[in-house]
Amino acid sequence: MFLKYRSLIISVFLVLAILSGYYATQLKFSFSFDQFFPQGDKDLAFYQGFTKDFESDDNFLLIAIEHSPTVFDSVFLSKFHNLSLEIRDLALVTKVQSLTMLDAPVKTPFGYSTIPLIHKDDPSYYMEDKTNILSDERFVYNLIDSTATSLVIAAKTQDDLGMNESRELTDAVDGLVIKFGFEDKAHILGRAYFQRELIDFQKKEMMMAFIASILLVSIIMVLIYRKPIGIIISLGSIALGLLLFMGYLGVVGTELNAVSALFPVIMLIVGSSDVIHIFSKYVDELNHGKAKNEAMLITIKEIGLATFMTSFTTAIGFASLSLSKLKTIQDFGWNAAVGVMIAYITVIFFTTSVLSLFDKEKIIRQQYHTSNWKNILDKVSFLVKFRQKGIFLISLALILVFIFGISMVGTNYNIEDNLPRGAKVTQDFKFFEKQYAGFRPLEFAITSKTEEKADDFLILKEVDKIEQKVKSTGVIKSSISLATIYRSMNKMNNGNADSAYVFPATEEEFYASKKLLERAVKEEANVLVSAEKNKTRISSRITDIGADKIKELGLQLDDWVNANIDTSLITVRRTGTGLILDKNSEYVTASLIQGLGLSILLITLLMGFLFRSMRMLVLALIPNLIPLLFAAAMLGFFSIELEAGVAIMFTIIFGIAVDDTIHFLSRYKICLQQGMNNEEAVQQTINETGKAIIFTTIILFFGFFNMIFSVNPPTFTVGILISVTLVGALICDLLLLPALLLRFMKD
Repeated sequence: MFLKYRSLIISVFLVLAILSGYYATQLKFSFSFDQFFPQGDKDLAFYQGFTKDFESDDNFLLIAIEHSPTVFDSVFLSKFHNLSLEIRDLALVTKVQSLTMLDAPVKTPFGYSTIPLIHKDDPSYYMEDKTNILSDERFVYNLIDSTATSLVIAAKTQDDLGMNESRELTDAVDGLVIKFGFEDKAHILGRAYFQRELIDFQKKEMMMAFIASILLVSIIMVLIYRKPIGIIISLGSIALGLLLFMGYLGVVGTELNAVSALFPVIMLIVGSSDVIHIFSKYVDELNHGKAKNEAMLITIKEIGLATFMTSFTTAIGFASLSLSKLKTIQDFGWNAAVGVMIAYITVIFFTTSVLSLFDKEKIIRQQYHTSNWKNILDKVSFLVKFRQKGIFLISLALILVFIFGISMVGTNYNIEDNLPRGAKVTQDFKFFEKQYAGFRPLEFAITSKTEEKADDFLILKEVDKIEQKVKSTGVIKSSISLATIYRSMNKMNNGNADSAYVFPATEEEFYASKKLLERAVKEEANVLVSAEKNKTRISSRITDIGADKIKELGLQLDDWVNANIDTSLITVRRTGTGLILDKNSEYVTASLIQGLGLSILLITLLMGFLFRSMRMLVLALIPNLIPLLFAAAMLGFFSIELEAGVAIMFTIIFGIAVDDTIHFLSRYKICLQQGMNNEEAVQQTINETGKAIIFTTIILFFGFFNMIFSVNPPTFTVGILISVTLVGALICDLLLLPALLLRFMKD
């Protein structure tokens, strides 16, 4: 038995703790929407090819500056222009556009010339400039809002900025905004800004979750054990497991991401559960008069296997997330599974080694076993024995209600619901959603199927028809294509008449505008057509109406294209990061069902191996499926959309809820083997495991419930739903499971 090597085991864990402390400091945080791209998806592969022909659609940083009642103010325009120039000179910025930096082509008696879009130094032109700008869809909702109360600096950045580069760029932008006195009027949107703000938020969330969980577990351990040695051993074991896990993440180079805030909570509550079961059994054996080593030997034999099974089944539940197509969820699942087993190894070796050094009087209060537990558990036994019919009827009624709730679950994921409540990044996101075209990119890739080039008249005539349809949807405020530029050129060629803001009607008019385009706005046009001139694009942004609604709109647009566009001339395909992200909703449900199904199957096989009884196996699954139904029903009843962060909840619920069932049935099996009849075995099991199950559920409840203080909506949702659901799981394990055993198991 390894207890004779206690000193060596404790020394090894202390060395591992020192190494883990070092590697934990090497952990890095990351945030990128790429993390949520579904791996192996055909649309993702197409988009990656699209970016090679054009460019990424998320390499932008938008800086909006408000000025009321109008931006057409000479002092404001001068400061805004100087800010635009200084942002253009930043190291990681490749190009900048703002209305004060752009010129407009004009037709004169002597040919074509250019004039400033805004005559910033001559207020006499302001009304005319405002009218011309607000009538040009290239600018409104992109570089100026529809009420002319804010202007935007659109900075194009280098592709795939890392965390350090994003922080460097956004910090520099913040400094310039402050320099020009715009800090109270500025709003920022873009990948680099999201990276900085959300990674800072992740760090804060993890630290808050860690501190809250430590305080919670400490309070509960004090209430349970009271003795300093017992409290130190239990908290030390849990903290050691967490430290070893963080060290492991540092060694393998894992980057912490959006869902990593759950790691401290999971490790603390799983470790607490293992510690409490070991503690409880060890003290029981000491109370029966056993010596320390003998008591620990019995504890490891009887509780060690059950604790291993609970840890292993929880790990399987997390590992089943590897079936997800989202790499973020895959990594979370594997790492959480490893973390659960690290917590088990720490408890089964370190905790037992340290614990067996102390007598009962040194680790736990004397009143621990003379409390009111007997009265509470006797009431539970009474209900199980004499109110079985009521328990079954209530359970059946609840199942029917839960099924109805599940039918109402939706997957209309949107970005805003996943941003921290009240944070500056969320307020800025809302500003751009309301005043501008929003954040979600939506691209249309158009490929010529004939010898016609993508920038020729016949091709762009079809592009213009598509773009007009896109803008008519009401949720796409901004759209730009080569057809957009030709409409502006046509208007200029016809005396800037609003009625002339249409695509050229004839090839002669088209090619007249094309000559002007090649001289005046060639650079702007080049990003809209591929180098081989066989592909062009419609670049738009769609408001945050939700993944399901966007998918429905996309299908409607596809049908319209097939019915109204000459598909023998071009092919049209929707793409962009927005479309790829929205596909998550399609995969979430499928991967949830697959992963949870696999988890249930594997855990069922393990329980079957452990208990060797098909009847007991079926009875064991029933009280563990009801909490899952309850959690899913809550999503439907409270209109909570099913998305990647929330889907994790089901795996956590099943993996943890089944733990108490395994502990209960393991003790029940031992009681039967000791010669008790069925009723006696159930009664004895309730008395012996009831305390530990209730203790662990209390810790689980408050461990997850403290997540309601998170300002991250998915974290809040997961915390409160898991907390409430695990209380339901406790009731099922203490009432429904024993009632089923009494009714359907024979002596």
